[in-house]
Amino acid sequence: MTNASTPPAVRIIAVKGVQIGQGAPKTIVPITGKTAAEQLAQAQRIGANADTDVVEWRIDYLDIASDAKALIKLAPQIAAAAGGKPVILTFRTKAEGGATAIADADYGKLYAALIKAHAADLYDVEMFRDRAVVQAIVAAAHAAGAYVVMSNHDFHATPDTAEIVARLRQQQALGADVLKIAVMPQNPGDVLKLLDATWQLRQSSDRPLLTMSMGPVGVVSRLSGETFGQAMTFGMIGTASAPGQIEVGTLRGILTTLDNATKKPQ
Repeated sequence: MTNASTPPAVRIIAVKGVQIGQGAPKTIVPITGKTAAEQLAQAQRIGANADTDVVEWRIDYLDIASDAKALIKLAPQIAAAAGGKPVILTFRTKAEGGATAIADADYGKLYAALIKAHAADLYDVEMFRDRAVVQAIVAAAHAAGAYVVMSNHDFHATPDTAEIVARLRQQQALGADVLKIAVMPQNPGDVLKLLDATWQLRQSSDRPLLTMSMGPVGVVSRLSGETFGQAMTFGMIGTASAPGQIEVGTLRGILTTLDNATKKPQ
């Protein structure tokens, strides 16, 4: 029986040799180019970078963001350029801080086509899109053997700890494989809310967690996550996709230092 001092074992996601949920948080670096050529060049740099574990393919930045056929054609090129690293496909809607607006029905149709074409290994799905659309995407991804990173973003404030926990629990109830939330702190106390929520959820959830407090004040949450139960964190090479991301080489060094420190005998 699990008690407060013994969190459940994390359901490790094994993708292309990366064990998400085991050891130090895995690093994610986003592709943010506006054209296919720009994105392929970025993907090659990221794929060749030894400090990067996972590539995030931000299709909302593209000039073909809503063109399923063009994206399906581009997907294997992105995968090849990424050098065998796992790829998370993300359409971050304008409503949650992304580059492109899209209706929920169109969001669902686009994801359905991309999943059917096996365009990525994991798919970011915003939890507050239409419920039926979200459920259909989750079902399709799982049927295709892919994983779902369910997400929520607040670029203006930090909800109370209980609300953060509730949203992450809702993501799990919707079938997410990785639970993600990103919030904006107004002060260091807000960063503590995010970390407290992460730790609280970790006591009862077996899902890998991807939580962060954004901006300069929140940088510490991207670095210290292993202590609180985070399984993944974002870094950057060149261009950040959210405020507070730091260069992935620096990030890897800090994560490794903290991971080694936790393994030292007391």
